Amino acid sequence: MKRLSLLILPVLLALSGCASIFTNPAPGSTVAEVIALKGQPDAQYQDGNTTLLEWSVPAYGDHAWMARIGPDGKLISYKQVLTRENFGTIKINEFTKNDVLKTVGHPTETEMSPLSGYEIWSYRYLEEGIWHSMMHVFFDSNGVVRKMENGQDPMYLLD
Repeated sequence: MKRLSLLILPVLLALSGCASIFTNPAPGSTVAEVIALKGQPDAQYQDGNTTLLEWSVPAYGDHAWMARIGPDGKLISYKQVLTRENFGTIKINEFTKNDVLKTVGHPTETEMSPLSGYEIWSYRYLEEGIWHSMMHVFFDSNGVVRKMENGQDPMYLLD
């Protein structure tokens, strides 16, 4: 029996750690509570009188989360930001790189287009929650969004 307990204990500990990955913090939680639940954020942005905390994804991930913290240090909202609806709020000819970072976080990939001179930020996401897609945001030399294109994620193209 003792041997069985020793085998089960590591599994239970691992599963309890996974629970925090899938548990969303409740509005009103303190910054310390959010970080204790989700881990250290990958980036932090000031947005007016609120602070955004970003948890971005690995290179092949299609989710990223943002927590909005109020001036009182309490959580206002926590959401997955790589969605069609969120990309739809990016304003062409108006948004800057900083605006895009505060809207959808850090890109999965970046590249420079030698022909157009645009810097391209690419984001993997699930279109309608099921189709593996990529959104490409094109910035001019001043860091202003000039166009956006989306399509199927080439990682999932079939031969």
